[in-house]
Amino acid sequence: MNRREVAALLAYAVKLDPRSAPADQAAADETLDQWADLLADVPPTAPHPNGRHWDASQVVRHHIATSPYPIKPSDVSRPWHDFRRDVVDRHHDPVPAANPDDPAAYRAELLGTRHAVAIGAAQAATFRELTGGPAPEVAERLAALGEYVPRSVAQALAAHRPRRAERERLAVEGLPDPLDVACPYEQCRARAGEPCVNYRRSPRSSAHPSRLDLATARRYAPQEPAA
Repeated sequence: MNRREVAALLAYAVKLDPRSAPADQAAADETLDQWADLLADVPPTAPHPNGRHWDASQVVRHHIATSPYPIKPSDVSRPWHDFRRDVVDRHHDPVPAANPDDPAAYRAELLGTRHAVAIGAAQAATFRELTGGPAPEVAERLAALGEYVPRSVAQALAAHRPRRAERERLAVEGLPDPLDVACPYEQCRARAGEPCVNYRRSPRSSAHPSRLDLATARRYAPQEPAA
């Protein structure tokens, strides 16, 4: 992130947690210097081959929503390095366009591609992308919504089943789905898979904000390492 992007991220953090606001301009400048230095190699957003995209603002949001401690720049940089390591581990080098008889150019293209993937400037190449089909995580989320139908058919039916179409869109884009969790709003308490309701117990067109917050927190919660 450049200095302007870091400043915007800090402003977002202060908006969510006013206690993190600097006491004066000197403190604000010092904080910005520190964050800009530690987050210089962290992008604001980056793709992931399984659809679970990196978004620094969501990392900030998740920390503030779940931790009692004020956010530090390392609370953003550490999750990024974990994310980047996972992306690089999934990456399989595509065949370079450079002439293989020119070893220097061939190696330079390979290294350039790997670096672009590592910093989030390029999508990782996987064998799954060559063979087709949704990423395993996306396929699992789509399967949880019910019987799978081809995308062309789903698009044709979208106007007749908007709620299902929206949930499929969120699954494909790797975004949190509020209907994956029960609504915590006391006047609603809709169960997982069911839409939120208003005070008349009629379905709402959108989920309650607290339900979206809960789905987002669970979606971006750090995953436990495999045993």
